[in-house]
Amino acid sequence: MTAFICTACGTQFPPSDKPPALCPICEEERQYVPPGGQRWTTLEALAKSHMNSFREYEPGVIGVGAGFAIGQRALLLRTRGGNVLWDCVSTLDPATVTLIKGLGGIQAIAISHPHFYTAMGEWSRAFGDAPIHLHATDKDWIVNPDPAVKLWSGDTLRLWDGVTLIRCGGHFPGGAVLHWQGGAGGKGIVCSGDILTVTTDRKWLSFMRSYPNLIPLSAKEVEAIGAAMQPFAFDTIYGHYFDRVIPADAKVVLEKSVARYVGAVNGTRGY
Repeated sequence: MTAFICTACGTQFPPSDKPPALCPICEEERQYVPPGGQRWTTLEALAKSHMNSFREYEPGVIGVGAGFAIGQRALLLRTRGGNVLWDCVSTLDPATVTLIKGLGGIQAIAISHPHFYTAMGEWSRAFGDAPIHLHATDKDWIVNPDPAVKLWSGDTLRLWDGVTLIRCGGHFPGGAVLHWQGGAGGKGIVCSGDILTVTTDRKWLSFMRSYPNLIPLSAKEVEAIGAAMQPFAFDTIYGHYFDRVIPADAKVVLEKSVARYVGAVNGTRGY
């Protein structure tokens, strides 16, 4: 049997004799089915057509991805407590495994939301069944269960000293970001996926229920995101694409972005 992968969102499904009838991730309003219909591939086929690229942003922060499906890249964080894979991609080949093992492997996987679950089980098995930390609120979106999945609840989860997952909600109820206190030379970084989306101009953040279908969040939801991030110090935010980085003063950018968004949806900001 074959573990088919949706080419639109990158989600890998449990092994089956034929492709699934549909992808529930894409059928839901936050994602979409392409005009040409639902299509499928496999990990083996992807290894022939896509190759992961790597980019070191700063010591201990390495981007990994191949531009497949949604096009996000993962982040490998090399912290004192161990290596964390933040978010996940569908593309995993022997070269990627060899390179990451040479950097110390992966001790934990943490994912911001269901659109980036992708081939998380494959990544876990490649690195010694590394635990996969997902927020329990989004458990119904796990279409390919794996023994390595560890559901967490509440507002924060400390992976180890200086590395914390923060539930922001918004895009998904369990939408999470990762805070690494030791990043940015000790000033702190946030890995945000698209829970806090770095905008194209890389000067602001924005927040949506659905990005492709342009469904906004409420002012209350965005204010809650700001409140969840308030206790944490950070200077840099890494978004979900290779080029989406706010390199400095990122907490100020977050605060300004929350105020701008709330003013816009409440009609209190002049244009």
